[in-house]
Amino acid sequence: MLTSYDDFPIHQACVPIAHSATPDLNHFDRYFFNGYAADGSLYFGLAMGLYPNRHVVDASFSVVRDGEQISAFASARAPQDRRDATTVGPIRVEVVEPLRVHRLHVDAPDHGLRAELMFTADSEAIEEPHFFQRVGVRVLFDYTRLTQFGTWSGWVEIDGVRIEIGSLGITGSRDRSWGVRPVGEPAPSGAPVAMPQFYWLWAPVNFPDFATHFDVNEYGDGRRWHEVGAIAGHHGPADMMRTVDYRITWQPGTRHAAAFEYDLVSWSGAVATVTLEPIFNFQMSGIGYGHPEWNHGSWRGEAVTGGQRLALPVADPLSRENVHVQTLCRATYRDTTGRTATGTGILELLCVGEHPTGLTGILDGYQPQ
Repeated sequence: MLTSYDDFPIHQACVPIAHSATPDLNHFDRYFFNGYAADGSLYFGLAMGLYPNRHVVDASFSVVRDGEQISAFASARAPQDRRDATTVGPIRVEVVEPLRVHRLHVDAPDHGLRAELMFTADSEAIEEPHFFQRVGVRVLFDYTRLTQFGTWSGWVEIDGVRIEIGSLGITGSRDRSWGVRPVGEPAPSGAPVAMPQFYWLWAPVNFPDFATHFDVNEYGDGRRWHEVGAIAGHHGPADMMRTVDYRITWQPGTRHAAAFEYDLVSWSGAVATVTLEPIFNFQMSGIGYGHPEWNHGSWRGEAVTGGQRLALPVADPLSRENVHVQTLCRATYRDTTGRTATGTGILELLCVGEHPTGLTGILDGYQPQ
């Protein structure tokens, strides 16, 4: 099947662009954006994904304001031509300048949300190390992600009230990921080979003149299978770290952080430490992650939209759809040269199963010893 992009020299496989290089149903191609005010008065997130082997595309936009999280969802049949794949119902992502400027359009007044937002990068895009994990002999993760920091302009409208964000100093981050990871309707997987387990911490943070990035994936016994650390100056290449470390204090009865600190260890051995102080949790189910109805990649019909409102904090933080959060945090930076800074960022947590930091069971809440 030939489409317009086949006329450009961008092929990565010996098939037309409309065909994935892998037959895996879990192949995906995703956009993610977030933005936040330093005082926590406004937070928004957008997710958009294409699942070519499932013939599905979906998107969602969610805003936290005054203790309420409001979401709009859209899902549709994936278009044949990739140039049309960044519009899903009332939500559109526009790449104005690749790896630099993106525009988001949301027109979902029936669900209380409209927005015209522009993300302008303050840093170069950081290519994270490739994600690859097997469960038994089956490939579970095989994908690439980039992370980038920036500032926002434009407006958000909530229930007819427009908020001009230019004066609010809204910063944030975006990521792009593509490859294979579990999406869509669960498929039979044969004989069980492991207990459910996934431990992921992801913490991009904005400071006035630079940004820091941290990520770890670990097995249930604490062995690490993926990590990244970086310090990204404005408009320059990121300084990639040799390794990272962290310290977490769990909020009792949950799998969310009460306090968090991470170390970025450079190749010279110098250490920069970022301390995070939680403000509130943004529920990732509000943009489809783990949502019982609007999860990513599931077929819902030719063109379907919906909405949701949540009071924060949620009543049941240990339910499957609520355990995955982005915690908005105040941040403090210090390093061995004496440099200090204050900023704002997020700590994303998705922690399922046991872990040596004190987690037991599959979704049991942390209990202090």
